[in-house]
Amino acid sequence: MRDCGAAVRRVKPGDRVAAALDRGGFAERVIAREADVFPIPASMDIETAAGFVIAYGTAHGALRWRADLKAGEVLLVHGAAGGVGLTAVEMGKALGATVIATAGEPDKLAVAKAHGADHLIDYRTENIRDRVKEICNGGGADVVFDPVGGTAFEASLRCVNWGARLIVVGFAGGQVPQVPANILLVKNIAAIGFYWGSYRQRQPALLAAQFRELFDWWQDGRLKPLVSHRFDLAEAPAALALLRERRSTGKVVLTLRSAT
Repeated sequence: MRDCGAAVRRVKPGDRVAAALDRGGFAERVIAREADVFPIPASMDIETAAGFVIAYGTAHGALRWRADLKAGEVLLVHGAAGGVGLTAVEMGKALGATVIATAGEPDKLAVAKAHGADHLIDYRTENIRDRVKEICNGGGADVVFDPVGGTAFEASLRCVNWGARLIVVGFAGGQVPQVPANILLVKNIAAIGFYWGSYRQRQPALLAAQFRELFDWWQDGRLKPLVSHRFDLAEAPAALALLRERRSTGKVVLTLRSAT
């Protein structure tokens, strides 16, 4: 960090930090609010830090704050090789859950397995509902982490336990599902929305504590961020195309040749 305002107390010039921004992140220099800046461990490289904040902040907040995931529960993660899905796999294991990962091809499932997934489902060739019930010996998942939406969400409703929590994180599949309330009623299921960015405005102190814990977990080796692709800043359009075409795993990071 090069400079900061006179009233800033949490960080100082020269600190190594990561930040969450509303806009303007594709740049060599940016201005961020103090509450959106998080000191990173001395041993964390800049590329790892660049892909850490939103992905791990989302997975941690969704599973800790909203789902209250407990050790011994079964967590079903959709899009499990993507930027936020893969962090949810790691978060589930860090919290002591059994993790079932879904993805659309064997290579992506292999990535989820390498990051701790206990069971794998290829949704292109397997039926999610049937496979979850088979894995759970006729039971189902206790928590669902869903950044995909569409048919994945619909299948989830039919393979969860009584009292399950479905965390809606996004709609990468392109379809916003309509929730049949009768299924929620019969099985006491909670469908819960989670948008991490809103906490930046409403509860910034909670985020500061969150990243102290997450960076401690990273230093302990409990979290192993994956940066699958690196692009120079000038190649930002190619990086965005990779994301749109869903050809990446983990995080895609833009780099500066002068970054240290």
